[in-house]
Amino acid sequence: MSAWSDEPQNLLPEAIFGHELRRLRQAQGWSLEAFGSRVRYSGTMVGYYELAKRPVPEEFVTRVEEVLGLKGELVDLWKKINPKTAPKWFREWPKIEAAARTIRSWEPLIVPGLLQTADYARAVLRGRPGATEEEVEQALEARLQRQTIFDRPTCPMFTGVMDEGVLHRQIGGREGMRQQLERLLSLTDHPKITIQIVPLETEQTTGLLGGFAIAQLPNAQDWAYLESPSSGQVTDRVEEVQAISLRYDMIRAWAHPLHVTKNVLREMLERYEHE
Repeated sequence: MSAWSDEPQNLLPEAIFGHELRRLRQAQGWSLEAFGSRVRYSGTMVGYYELAKRPVPEEFVTRVEEVLGLKGELVDLWKKINPKTAPKWFREWPKIEAAARTIRSWEPLIVPGLLQTADYARAVLRGRPGATEEEVEQALEARLQRQTIFDRPTCPMFTGVMDEGVLHRQIGGREGMRQQLERLLSLTDHPKITIQIVPLETEQTTGLLGGFAIAQLPNAQDWAYLESPSSGQVTDRVEEVQAISLRYDMIRAWAHPLHVTKNVLREMLERYEHE
């Protein structure tokens, strides 16, 4: 099942691609069937692509570019839907994030990707074995693009819970970590972002084996993303999402309340500034 098939969102890359595809077709005065025959796809399938109801194959985009005499304009839009820097199993998740009404995140080891500074994210991405600088920068661009969901007037409500150990791990060096803490502290004032820290002294072990996130779409459908060392998982299976939601609730019950979390962030920032 596609995460965006039920209710296309105007600001999603898929919807932007579909709108541009429809505009280009109509500019030629072609019906869906006439256009489809030229690119060797059915008119029905072209209509699905225009409405963002089906994933768009690269072959289709190549044929459209040839038929319309384009110079990569549509390819550039398609690449925003299908960034090659992301593994296949992850590519659905940014679309779910962008369409979500709420996102709940747990991270035991690093700052959530949606809250990372560029330098922090770059240091994290460099940790992938064999990654070239070009690949790192491409992946960084994709990660920063994901963060633009918070620039929208209708951005999702985001609740990020982190283990306190995340604040002590100097990813990106002292200066990079200082900047990351500044960003986290500033984000605590964002009306749609909640950050909570689970203290080191807690005895809870739930969630220490890996991070995860749960997103709810406007149609009330829940999706979950689970991290692992080799390959993650994106799922909407009800029993799996419910089990992850229960785990999230257990973890959050141990977290500092908001005002205490803010004080913890301030204290850690002062340490990085003065030590």
